[in-house]
Amino acid sequence: MNKHQRVKKNKDFQKVFKHGKSFANRQFVIYSLRMEGQEEFRLGISVSKKVGNAVTRNRIKRYVRQAVLELKDDLRPDRDYIIIARNQAASIDFHETKKSLLHIMRIARVLRKK
Repeated sequence: MNKHQRVKKNKDFQKVFKHGKSFANRQFVIYSLRMEGQEEFRLGISVSKKVGNAVTRNRIKRYVRQAVLELKDDLRPDRDYIIIARNQAASIDFHETKKSLLHIMRIARVLRKK
């Protein structure tokens, strides 16, 4: 994903946390905030040190990024998303990660209607 597709600044993270809606399942929490006039969605990923060591955290982030990349055509483009990994995310593989993210995105209603 390109730099302009990422939420990087703490100010932007805090804005999504404060004003966005949150949805959760066992592995992930997703915050979604509608941004006026935005052509592409932006994604922020947060994995706490409580989840595991650096190798584990980076693997989770890679899995989440790849899953979102595969789902990008179905995501609404006018939003900022923050995905927070929970402890259970450390013990699942890529396919389960993608399945879990798809589940939570359906609950959050951030997928486009086909």
